[in-house]
Amino acid sequence: MSPANVNYTFNDEDLEKLKAFGEVRHHDAGAPLIEEGDSQVDCLITLSGHTDIFIETPDGEKRVGWMERGQFAGDISVLTGQASLSRTAMGAAGEILHITHPNFQRLLVENSSLSDVFVRTLTARRAFAQDAEHGAVIVIGDAHDRDVFAARDLLSKHMIAHRWLDPATDPLAKRIMQAREIEADALPVVIRGRSRIMSRPDIAELSEAFGLDLVPDESCVDLVVVGAGPAGLAASVYAASEGLSVVTLDTDGPGGQAGTSSKIENYLGFPMGVSGRELAARAAIQAQKFGVRIASPAQAVKLEKLGDDYCISLKDGRKLASRAIVIATGAQYRRLPIPNVERFEGRGIYYGATPMEAQLCGGQSVALVGAGNSAGQGAVFLSQTAKAVHLLYRRPDIRETMSEYLVRRLEETPNIFLHPSTEISDLHGLEDAAPDNDRLVSATFLNRQTGETTEVDTPFVFLFIGAQPHTDWLPQNMTCDEKGFVKTGTDLANIDLVRAGWALERMPTRYETSWPRIYAVGDVRIGSVKRVASSVGEGSVVVSDIHKALSEVAG
Repeated sequence: MSPANVNYTFNDEDLEKLKAFGEVRHHDAGAPLIEEGDSQVDCLITLSGHTDIFIETPDGEKRVGWMERGQFAGDISVLTGQASLSRTAMGAAGEILHITHPNFQRLLVENSSLSDVFVRTLTARRAFAQDAEHGAVIVIGDAHDRDVFAARDLLSKHMIAHRWLDPATDPLAKRIMQAREIEADALPVVIRGRSRIMSRPDIAELSEAFGLDLVPDESCVDLVVVGAGPAGLAASVYAASEGLSVVTLDTDGPGGQAGTSSKIENYLGFPMGVSGRELAARAAIQAQKFGVRIASPAQAVKLEKLGDDYCISLKDGRKLASRAIVIATGAQYRRLPIPNVERFEGRGIYYGATPMEAQLCGGQSVALVGAGNSAGQGAVFLSQTAKAVHLLYRRPDIRETMSEYLVRRLEETPNIFLHPSTEISDLHGLEDAAPDNDRLVSATFLNRQTGETTEVDTPFVFLFIGAQPHTDWLPQNMTCDEKGFVKTGTDLANIDLVRAGWALERMPTRYETSWPRIYAVGDVRIGSVKRVASSVGEGSVVVSDIHKALSEVAG
C-alpha cells in the first residue's frame, strides 16, 4: 500500500480468527476481484501474493495502492455496501480471504477488537480520498446550476469524495469533456470513474449509481426508523446494538437539519466543536457497523396497519413491514414568505452553511436570515470566506433566541453586520435572463420598525427561519397538534386515544404516539427542545420502550 494511505496489517493470530468468517480462494495474477461500481462487495484480506488497487483519474487509470499479506482492500463502502469507486485485481498470484458483506457485518458486531481496526482504517481511507481530490468522481457544471448543487449535496452527505469543476473557469473541465466526448449541452454531468457518465442525473439515478439504497421491496424488520437526523440515527444505533433488525429511511441523507450546521460547539464530548455533517457521518457509520440498513434517498408516503405489524409505503412503490416504527422526520426551515423564492433555490437561496456553500460564496457578500444558534454558527463560518455577512432577524434583540457565546462572537467579527427587526421583502435576479440561466443577484432588506428598504448586492441568501414538521404523510388519526408536531405520552388526551382506536390496557409511554409501538422523537415531537443533544437522548432512550412493547406482543 502507498505510504500516503492509511493501512493496517493483521498478524497470524488475527488472520486465523478472521478465517472463521470467510473463505480462502486462490487467484491468478491479473484476476479481477472488485470492479468499479460493484455494491456490497466482499472484504478482501491478502494471505499471499498481493492485490493492486486502481482508480480512474483525469489522466487515466492509476494504481494507488497494493495489499500484501495481512492487509485488506477497500474503504468505507466495504462497510456501507455502497458502490466501489476503485478496481481491485490480483497483482501477483496468491490466496485471498473473502468475507461476504453479510458475514462482514456479523464480524463487526461479534469481534470488538477486529471491528475497531476495520472501522478506523476504512473511515480514514475515505477521508484521505476526500482530501486528495484524485478525481474518481467528478462533477462538471456551472456554480449556479441547481442540479450541480443537488448532486454535490447528495454526494457530500453520503461521504462520497468528489471533485467539482466549473467549465467556465477550470481548464481541466474542458480537457475531461474532450477526452470523454462530453458535449456542453449535456452539462451538468457526474462522472463515476471510467464506467459511467450521467448527464443531468436526478437523485434516483445518483442513488442507484452509487449504491445508496440497497433495501429490497417487502423487507420485514423489527424496527423502521423514518429520518436519519440525530434522533433517528441514535435510535438506529441503540436498537441495532441491542439485537433488533433495523432499516433507517431518509429523503435526503444522514444529518437532517443538524447536518447543515457548520459547527456545533456545545455538544458534549467535542470541546473543539464538530460540524453537523461530520457528526452525522460518524453516526451513520456507527449505525451500519451494527447492521443498520440505511436507505437514502427514500421517502415514506404512507403508514398503515398490517395485522399486528405495520407497513410503510415508499414513494417509489416499495413496501416495508415492521413490528415497530420510530418517527424521527424532524423539521425543516421554512421558506421566505415571498412569491419568487422557489425561482432561486439552489441558485442563490440555500438552507445550510457547509464547506460546499462556503466554497461557492468566497469573496462575496452573503445574507443569513434567522436568529437561532444554527444561523449564528452559519454566519461565523461564512465570515471566514465571504467579504461581508449580513444577519437579518425579526426580533429587536437576538439574545432572546441565540446562545450568549455566539452573540458575542458575532459582535466581535468585523465583517458580520447585524440587522435587527429586519427581513427580506424581495429577491432580484439577472435582467432578461432565461429561467434556466437565472440566478440571485441582490435582495431588498426591509426594516420592520422604520419601514425603510435597502437593496443589497448579495448573490447568496441562507435561510434558518422557523420549523415545519415532516408529518403530512402520517395517518389522520395519529394525533398531531395544530402545527403538525406529533403528540406522544402524556401530551395525548383520552379523546386522542379513542379516535386512534387505542385498545391496550396500558397508556402510551413517554415517546409513544396514539398508535401502539409507533414512537416520535426529536424535532418532530411536540414539546421537543430542538437541540442535537436532546434529540440524541430521545432517540437512545426510546429503544428501551420499544423492547418492552415488542416483548408484550411476543408474549
